[in-house]
Amino acid sequence: MEFGFDARTAELHEKLHDFLIEHIYPAEPVHAAQVAEEADPWSRPPVLDELKAVARERGLWNLFLPDPGYGAGLTNLQYAPLAELTGRSPHLAPEALNCAAPDTGNMELLAEFGSPAQRERWLRPLLDGEIRSAFCMTEPEVASSDATNIATRIDREGDEYVVNGRKWWSSGAMDPRCEIFIVMGKTDPDADRHRQQSMVLVPRDTPGVTVRRGMTVFGYTDGAHGGHAEVSFEDVRVPAENLIGGEGNGFAIAQARLGPGRIHHCMRLVGMAERALELLCRRTSERVAFGRPLAEQGVIRDWIAESRVRIEQARLLVFKTAWLMDTVGNRGAHTEIQAIKIATPAMAEWVIDKAIQAYGAAGVSQDTPLAALWAQARTLRLADGPDEVHRASLARRELRRWAPPPPPSI
Repeated sequence: MEFGFDARTAELHEKLHDFLIEHIYPAEPVHAAQVAEEADPWSRPPVLDELKAVARERGLWNLFLPDPGYGAGLTNLQYAPLAELTGRSPHLAPEALNCAAPDTGNMELLAEFGSPAQRERWLRPLLDGEIRSAFCMTEPEVASSDATNIATRIDREGDEYVVNGRKWWSSGAMDPRCEIFIVMGKTDPDADRHRQQSMVLVPRDTPGVTVRRGMTVFGYTDGAHGGHAEVSFEDVRVPAENLIGGEGNGFAIAQARLGPGRIHHCMRLVGMAERALELLCRRTSERVAFGRPLAEQGVIRDWIAESRVRIEQARLLVFKTAWLMDTVGNRGAHTEIQAIKIATPAMAEWVIDKAIQAYGAAGVSQDTPLAALWAQARTLRLADGPDEVHRASLARRELRRWAPPPPPSI
């Protein structure tokens, strides 16, 4: 594994760095002001479209998709340092580059499992940034950390599927430009527990679909992900050709979708932590208390040193995971994907917390990005599977490595 950037990554990294300096950071207060002026907290501020136009003009578009037929054709390892940069402004940069969840995962899903007609109807406008999408998997009535618990029904009736159920934390559903839902539900409750589920495409304007409310994240609308919603499906009928990848494939498709999604989150989390550490260093170098700069206090220097160590450890593990995904596939990188999903949100949460502490009251206010960064990092200890589920799975895999051989048969 090479640690240096190849020529293409270096070129894109420089372009993206300049884009952040020239456009993204100056747009952060503009974005906040435009959101505050809107009556609808989930509305999309005009500055986002302006940023998208510049990003697309500079060739900073769909960087996440490794398939050159749809995206930039970058490997996971090439994309990692670019996604990290976008994490420095997670509420603006990913969407500006058309690299924001849940659309990224939905586009990957459609690119890999969608039919030609599904890709033409839904993937193409998503790639062009004309619409947004939602992913409807989590449910309020069951423990959704076990995806086999999903209770929503998808029943075949002639040439249609009928969807009935209730979802929440449906990422993307509050965006006014969201036009398509990818819904996971059960088509055969009597099948093997991992073959009961399927996925179906449900246009938002289909009769029986009701977006009941938006879900806030520690009080934030989380507009970067298109907002999260509670959605009900009551006798929702869609054509049978809206099924994705065949009946019984929903669980496997979900796992294939979540692997890249998890590493993308972790890539951005490293950038979030880097932004927090920069703010921590700047603040403590400028702020004087008890007659000397805060940066001269031993506890502050300990925070700074520990932050650097934790960030570097997480980054290296993310790079290794990306490299493994490129060389041996997602399945071969399963252990490392779980490891980064455990370690990286906790790392970022810790670093951001120390920056908040150094800023005092300003750290929890709207005057710095730190409170929003912390809320996002803390939430990612739940999103795409809670820490405890990943730890339990990782421990089982490790125990299997050292299990004693079975006794010889007699």
